[in-house]
Amino acid sequence: METTVSRLQLIIPAYRMHTQQFNNAIDGISEADALKRIEDRTNHIVWMAGNLVNCRYWLANILGMADKDPNEQLFKDAKALDPAASYPSLTALKEEWHKISPLVFQKLQTVTDAELNEAYPFGMGVGFVEENKLNMVGMCIGREDYLFGQIGLMRRILDYPGMKYDIDESINY
Repeated sequence: METTVSRLQLIIPAYRMHTQQFNNAIDGISEADALKRIEDRTNHIVWMAGNLVNCRYWLANILGMADKDPNEQLFKDAKALDPAASYPSLTALKEEWHKISPLVFQKLQTVTDAELNEAYPFGMGVGFVEENKLNMVGMCIGREDYLFGQIGLMRRILDYPGMKYDIDESINY
């Protein structure tokens, strides 16, 4: 199914690649390693993965969906890592990723130009970025790119193979 909004033709492939990349990014990482930080200065992979999931829920909400991230208190607004907090497992985050992602994908297929043009104030105050829903969709994709890059770097630091770009054809969102 193709989106009814031509302006999303660039977003849909990136969205689908990110959906695939989540599995590849966390592939083979142990739950213990997923909580490791480098010199207590970096975020851990669980925090990064949780922020990816939260980003998908954020996108759902931007697009008018009522779904809420069950771990919102840990990740909303890219909340800083709390070393004392109890974070969900990578397995639980993967389940949430694949729960919200097909729903958002469906919405991306049907969202209208009028909806995307709606104002969406996000307080950045950047003169060349119109604060509307369309630009927030783009910002979400950019945020996901950033987080995948962080996970890719952490994989190498923790002595895991680099992230693969394998595609699972059964994932159609």
